[in-house]
Amino acid sequence: MMNKMFAKRSFSSAILKEKMAGIIASRQQETLAFKKANASAVIGEVTIGQVMGGMRGLPGMHYETSKLDAMDGIAYRGQSLWEVQKKGPKTIPGGEPIPEGVLWLLLTGEFPSESEIKDFKEEIYRRGALTDEQENLIKAFPKDMHAMTQFSAGVMMCQPDSHFMQAYQGGVHKTKYWESTFEDALDVCAKVSRIAAIVFHNKYGDNQNMPARDPSLDYGANYANQLGFKDETFWELMRLYITIHADHEGGNVSAHATHLVGSALSDPYLSFSAGMNGLAGPLHGLANQECLSFILAFKEKFGENWTKDDIKTHVADTLKSGKVVPGYGHAVLRKTDPRFMLELAFAEKHIKNDNLVDLVRANYETIPDLLAATGKIQNPWPNVDCGSGALLMHYGLTQHDYYTVLFGVSRAFGVMAAQVWSRALGMPIERPNSFDLEHLKKKVDAAKK
Repeated sequence: MMNKMFAKRSFSSAILKEKMAGIIASRQQETLAFKKANASAVIGEVTIGQVMGGMRGLPGMHYETSKLDAMDGIAYRGQSLWEVQKKGPKTIPGGEPIPEGVLWLLLTGEFPSESEIKDFKEEIYRRGALTDEQENLIKAFPKDMHAMTQFSAGVMMCQPDSHFMQAYQGGVHKTKYWESTFEDALDVCAKVSRIAAIVFHNKYGDNQNMPARDPSLDYGANYANQLGFKDETFWELMRLYITIHADHEGGNVSAHATHLVGSALSDPYLSFSAGMNGLAGPLHGLANQECLSFILAFKEKFGENWTKDDIKTHVADTLKSGKVVPGYGHAVLRKTDPRFMLELAFAEKHIKNDNLVDLVRANYETIPDLLAATGKIQNPWPNVDCGSGALLMHYGLTQHDYYTVLFGVSRAFGVMAAQVWSRALGMPIERPNSFDLEHLKKKVDAAKK
């Protein structure tokens, strides 16, 4: 039986691996030629403000799978999220794209055919199985351990299965690193939803009687079903959620941490776990919780019968107290986040008469003008975190401290695809220079002369 399953698995991934081998060979030649011809070209200046401000906006990283444009938002391999939603494979005609198709796109730069996605979906399901030992180890985590700690540690429970680790220890040539990384990348993406589902039941339910995985369901539906949600519209939301949170170019903390640790040739399990530890930080993955807390506090103050004048009052009070309005503004974007617009479109289509969702919409119609009027905010428009919590609340996913785990499951698709490409293109260990304050002072003095 195992040999039969392995043969089918190998056949399914062989199609993708063979396709990638051709794409990679061409990209390798293009990359080497470009580097040789342009290695000394200057693409930007470095300021003291950037060095001391967290390297924000500093050009310094090669990342293949996605790019964030200030006006158009994130694009996956050159495809905007609107195009991904339109062209990506779907379970429901006219519905949301399934995550398996997004992973294929991030890996190859192409959308899969109907036959390709059918086999790939089945293989991702098979790869998602955990051993009894792995499941029991994760189920043994204490209930009071934070969900993100459990999630990161759960990934590490599977690390001994790493194909890359075994290949590296076996002396594989560096030009073949991408092949075992590819196997790990698919495995990590497949397994994280099961790990996350166990964590959910560890924290909030009964992990001994949780729903089993269902081979008839796509990735997003299967994840939602394992959490215990039977509403098929919520399954659609999970497909959308995973799709729009999958990648966000390489400079954000979770993607950069994954890339940085992977650049030391740590295997995908180690590097993804590191990325999740970064995602758990309040300034990164917890942003959607802060947005939800903001609107829940508003409702507690003004009740169900709030008005747009109440919104204006609340925003004025927030700014007067020295706080920011969470969910509005973005480090790069200079217009409304397309991910927020996709969430809003989902709500328009599926959600009626929900006061919290109506508040998100009213905030969008009110807050940007209020923030722009201050003259201090470059981008007063909502980002993706502004609406996601309200949508999750609508369907009964009320465990706010679990929302970052949802984000982590989604982010696997982008950072793991990127790691395959990092190996394929032979990207080196990341090792930027650093300065203490005295050295920075000398740099400034030298520039003045």
